[in-house]
Amino acid sequence: MADIILLDDSMVAQEVVSYPDVFMDLTDSGIDFSEFSAGKVACSTVDGKNYGVPFDSGAAIAAYRTDILAEAGYTVDDFTDITWSEWIEKAKVVKQKTGKAMLNGQGAYNQLTVMLTSCGGSYFDEDGKIQMADNKKIKKISELYLEMLEAGVFQEEVGWDTYIGNMNNGNVAGAMNGCWIMSSIQAAEDQSGLWAITNVPKVDGVSGATNYSSQGGSTWTVTTACKNPELAIDFLNATFAGSTELYDNILPSSAIATWIPAGDSEVYKQPVEFFGGQEVYSMIVDFTAKVPSCRIGAYEASARTAWVTALTNVAYSGGDLDEELAAAEQTVAFEMEQ
Repeated sequence: MADIILLDDSMVAQEVVSYPDVFMDLTDSGIDFSEFSAGKVACSTVDGKNYGVPFDSGAAIAAYRTDILAEAGYTVDDFTDITWSEWIEKAKVVKQKTGKAMLNGQGAYNQLTVMLTSCGGSYFDEDGKIQMADNKKIKKISELYLEMLEAGVFQEEVGWDTYIGNMNNGNVAGAMNGCWIMSSIQAAEDQSGLWAITNVPKVDGVSGATNYSSQGGSTWTVTTACKNPELAIDFLNATFAGSTELYDNILPSSAIATWIPAGDSEVYKQPVEFFGGQEVYSMIVDFTAKVPSCRIGAYEASARTAWVTALTNVAYSGGDLDEELAAAEQTVAFEMEQ
């Protein structure tokens, strides 16, 4: 095996649990995990031990077409530091005055992740047991998402191409994903200066709610097969856990740091014309530092898929929300027992 492996954030805990002898415990390696977002570090923490060095940011952004907002009498400031209930009411006005949904997405999958992570939510209780039916955060987010669908302010797409196409064609007023979505937004070069980013709405009525979230991103891990672990750790400590110059150099490839000191560099503070002159990269590092920690389990993807299925059944087949969430919990519980 390779000495160092890059894994999707959502997969680290699952791989560590599934292959407990493969990944090296980096807790006492000398890497300063306090210099990364706590929420990002949590993705590679299993049973209180660190198994990865955070890399690129998945910090969620809300990106909006400022010209479309202006048609409805709004600016990006009207969508900053607000709750989802406030967002929905304003999105209805945008829909009424412009005919455009505020957001679209490849189904509910990514949107639910953004909302759940923003309030430090989890599919699992402190003992690692699946908890979806009696989960206030999941219930509230489900209600908000179904309200967004019913009001027509969130448009579900059948695939990735349609999702990006409607965003680039101006058929929707914004985008909300991990910050990696910026490269797709900027593909529409004729829209330079017409976009602005801000933080995401917070889930009202639940504990731990914030205006910051994460969706996507990746983490470096070291395998136990490594014949020179000291060198591997020294490499990571001198680069992804310690080099402003490195992050400056790779920024043009849209690899945005979760290493907090990187945000202090002059490169990260440069205004970006496409986003109306905002210092978007330093903004995103600041967002990253504020993402709450979440409990991530080995069956994260299974739980998310079951949740999406539950909401699909409610929205399009007339299912009862409580019953569908209970069924989703049973589905994941059965899988965990196998």
